[in-house]
Amino acid sequence: MGRTRQRADDAPHARLSDGTIARVIPSPFTTGFELMVGETPQSHVDLDDPTHLHFEYVARMGAVIDELRLPGQPLTAVHLGAGALTIPRYIAVTRPGSRQQVIELEPALWDLVREELPLPRTATVRVRIGDAREGLGRLPASLTGAVDLVVSDVYAGAQTPAHLTTVEFYTAASRLLSPEGVLLVNVADGAGLAHARSQVATVRAVLEHVIVLAEVQVLKGRRFGNLVIAASATPLPTQWLPRLMAAGPHPAKVAQGREIDEFAGAAAPVTDATARPSPKPSTSLFER
Repeated sequence: MGRTRQRADDAPHARLSDGTIARVIPSPFTTGFELMVGETPQSHVDLDDPTHLHFEYVARMGAVIDELRLPGQPLTAVHLGAGALTIPRYIAVTRPGSRQQVIELEPALWDLVREELPLPRTATVRVRIGDAREGLGRLPASLTGAVDLVVSDVYAGAQTPAHLTTVEFYTAASRLLSPEGVLLVNVADGAGLAHARSQVATVRAVLEHVIVLAEVQVLKGRRFGNLVIAASATPLPTQWLPRLMAAGPHPAKVAQGREIDEFAGAAAPVTDATARPSPKPSTSLFER
């Protein structure tokens, strides 16, 4: 992940409620743009090709989304934290007619993204401003039990807030899901994977069927990185697995079944009483 970030003073930017500066810069590594929040790259967006998912964990989320329902069929999706709306853009293009709701905490961030990285004209995306957990209770009642996909990818800087890591939070989010709906969670962790293990235990306390997708060295706890948890109340189709492995990026791993039991180990589900923010990455993670 080592990176040198250009910090052009004239880059479009916004000051967030905690004083952090968010910037939209040309991607130093590929086509498109990156949304930087402080020193952390939050999103990559390619306006010319919204199917270009540059960040590895986002590509893994995209691979799961591709398997939902029939290919190309519209989805109903709720996104808790969406950065520059990379996944909503992907769904809008690959599954025309999808209905999507986004809950974003920072109005200044949404204004910056809307101005500098506009959504495709055909996208049906409603952005609501507010805390992700509180916002769940303000969504239309018609969404309860009717959502195909809930994506939880909420970060304050480089950490997930504690109240968005608990059994109570995932229980509220899972109420939106249809019987075969899928919850996707982005989890960042490092050596030992204590946070990731507790998050798997927490999600599994709410939704029985869980798989984890990650780069092999990250899943082994050998370096800091992102793991994607996919969970549902009904079994995730086994025919997904070869496709998810083939979708990359490589080297990739999809943990399931007994591997999930071993991964979670003795980790206890997180509750509101025990929750802590996700671990901070090293300050050198995004430097060359």
